[in-house]
Amino acid sequence: MEQNIYNFFAAYEKRFNNALKGETDVEGTANAFAPFFVEASPAGIHGGSNDQEFRKKIPKGMEFYRQIGTHSMEIVAQDVTPLDDLHYMVKIQWRASYKNKDNTDLAIEFDVIYFLQHREDQLKIFAYITGDEDDVLREHGLIQ
Repeated sequence: MEQNIYNFFAAYEKRFNNALKGETDVEGTANAFAPFFVEASPAGIHGGSNDQEFRKKIPKGMEFYRQIGTHSMEIVAQDVTPLDDLHYMVKIQWRASYKNKDNTDLAIEFDVIYFLQHREDQLKIFAYITGDEDDVLREHGLIQ
């Protein structure tokens, strides 16, 4: 199962990077998520449906990352913790690379903890925990 999870996130990383180049795979991205999923961050806890509204938000989110100068996302490390026969906690250490407004390169590393369910031969993200992304982006001058 650990190899399946590795492959799942390798595909997730590839889709993200393709989207940064303007090739957004909306269906592939949406298919990585459960029908309903939860995000927890310092901003609070939010739930969302994997529906048409979510699909509309995917290209807009990618456009935001392109506008602030994001040019790649790389998985630096992955730690898988089986919770039971169907559920896994996966801590991903990401490295985001940016081109600053002054045309210098910037790399920011951060962790996201994902919760996956494996059913019907498919892995789906049903929850994730992030840090304060806006605060980090402001700290590095990428957003106001």
